[in-house]
Amino acid sequence: MEQTLQQLVNGLSLGSIYALIALGYTMVYGIINLINFAHGDIYMLGAYIGFAVTTFLHVGFIPAIIISMVSCAAIGIIVEKVAYKPIRNSTRIAALITAIAVSLFLEYGTMYFVKAETRTFPQELASKNIKLFNGGVVLNTTDIYILAITIVLMIALQYIIHKTKMGKAMRAVSMDKEAAQYMGISIDQTISFTFALGSALAGVAGVLVGVYYNSINPLMGVLPGLKAFVAAVIGGIGIIPGAVLGGYFLGMTETIVSANGGSLYKDAVAFAVLIIILLVRPNGLLGKNVKEKV
Repeated sequence: MEQTLQQLVNGLSLGSIYALIALGYTMVYGIINLINFAHGDIYMLGAYIGFAVTTFLHVGFIPAIIISMVSCAAIGIIVEKVAYKPIRNSTRIAALITAIAVSLFLEYGTMYFVKAETRTFPQELASKNIKLFNGGVVLNTTDIYILAITIVLMIALQYIIHKTKMGKAMRAVSMDKEAAQYMGISIDQTISFTFALGSALAGVAGVLVGVYYNSINPLMGVLPGLKAFVAAVIGGIGIIPGAVLGGYFLGMTETIVSANGGSLYKDAVAFAVLIIILLVRPNGLLGKNVKEKV
């Protein structure tokens, strides 16, 4: 029982990070049907921005998160304007190739400036173990911070999407882009806001990973980015609650596999789960079958 609870704690922390990254994938796909493979590298840039401001500017943990959010939001808007907007009406394969190119550009551009070595993230949070059930379950204060910040951001995101004017515009563009435009909604502004929002969440995830694992490198966004995409597909890509569910589901799965001696195979298991979900429910756990006229 204690081991199960311990893996639940570990899975919640890892799942929170996957969920934050997956939200960016699912929001962009829901708006313009684009799989933004560069999103994992925005998360990497968020980690480096957090590293830079804590190391050189000596700011605290919360200011580092805010600076990383704002910076990554700006980077997301620039990427959308420069790389994706010119090909918005092109074929999907052109958009996919562009996304891969942007991803490689961000990875190796960052590597050019900061070099390839792994950096140690500053210890900005006091790490303290809290023992529960007579020491059978260890809860680290870092896990509490990660879970609390994720919950606050999820609530804020739901408020933005369902209660604000821009959130309503996002939902309208997602349902019918042309009809939304006829109603006076700015498509360009809405898409830019979506990229900014998703990139800001990825920036937070980058800082949280730096604090959690204490190390960052220019290629750190590749595998977590792919796994976050897997999480979005598992939950139902384009569906925000699905991205959250998929993130936590994948985080739990990985921790359970690692706890049972399969740490070397946890990545393979994550993609195997994706294949099984797609075979059983092609639209994801929360996705619905949508009939299209041909």
